[in-house]
Amino acid sequence: MSFISSWLRDDIKDISAYQVPDAQGMTKLDAMESPFPLPDNLISQYLAYLTNVELNRYPAPKALELQKTLRDLMGIPDHFGILLGNGSDELIQLLALACNTGDTVLSVEPSFVMYDIISKFTRINYKGVELDEKYEIDIETTLASINKYNPKIIFIAYPNNPTGNAFSREHIVNIIDTAKDSLVVLDEAYYAYAEDSFLQDINNFPNLVLLRTVSKIGFAGLRLGLLIGNKDTVEQLDKIRLPYNINTLTQVSANFLLQEKDEINKNATTIISERAYLSDNMNAIGELFVYPSQANFILFKAPKAEGLFEHLKDNGVLIKNLSKSNRLTNCLRVTVGTREQNKQFIDVVKNYYGRQ
Repeated sequence: MSFISSWLRDDIKDISAYQVPDAQGMTKLDAMESPFPLPDNLISQYLAYLTNVELNRYPAPKALELQKTLRDLMGIPDHFGILLGNGSDELIQLLALACNTGDTVLSVEPSFVMYDIISKFTRINYKGVELDEKYEIDIETTLASINKYNPKIIFIAYPNNPTGNAFSREHIVNIIDTAKDSLVVLDEAYYAYAEDSFLQDINNFPNLVLLRTVSKIGFAGLRLGLLIGNKDTVEQLDKIRLPYNINTLTQVSANFLLQEKDEINKNATTIISERAYLSDNMNAIGELFVYPSQANFILFKAPKAEGLFEHLKDNGVLIKNLSKSNRLTNCLRVTVGTREQNKQFIDVVKNYYGRQ
């Protein structure tokens, strides 16, 4: 037996590491990233902006300038608190660390896998409540589970990943009202592409916080997420945040790049339009069942999904294979790309099913 095998926690040994496939040389439509690089006219300005960065100094501990930039970009009221994380994953982990060992986290399934994985890391219980056959919240079962398990945290991705739909507002309000002793975390990672948000609802519910990220709006490489909630909630959670968790290059880059609100909004509008184009063309392929989406990706069911996934890879297009996941048999997920990328994807799918 190796040293690490005898030393490591048994439950960690049983967890599979998060896998990221090699995408070199591929049209990358697997990770819900924006397809738009920095505009040429911004690159030189951005590089000049970086020249005065003091990398010999620790970053600003609370990143207050960056907090203001995010408030301006996302319309976050001044009376709400903001907590920044090294991606949303760090904030999910921070919330889990605020729980007692043995507490329960509850979410719906299928949903973002990190709710479950981080619960295991932090030795708290995870309970998943299955969505119905249309991937909507089964409200009766969910409320019964809340009453049974009395969860410390309830995570709901809104819109949901990997299904792409935004759940009923009425159902979510019902959950928040019922779970008065639970912190309800609405993960709005895809807020820029959705028809609704619960941002203003923080005023009405002391047990509600939101998660957002800049990863889906063009800046996945910055690894920057934020938690939004009542100021007293954020002040207490801030005690758990590791010092200097947002590095200087991320702070400086975000302060410059996130000022480009018009460019960010224009790209979001383009992605929403391309989502409709992609969905229409996929629906026209009779073999596919395409689920509605309010995110920057589309979930679809395909016969011979494994074969289609490999055929796409062989033709230089990488998407996400979910076909072996629980409740997602024969399902694949494609990120919305540029018109050229979307057309390439459609053409390869048509070729696989022998269509012209």
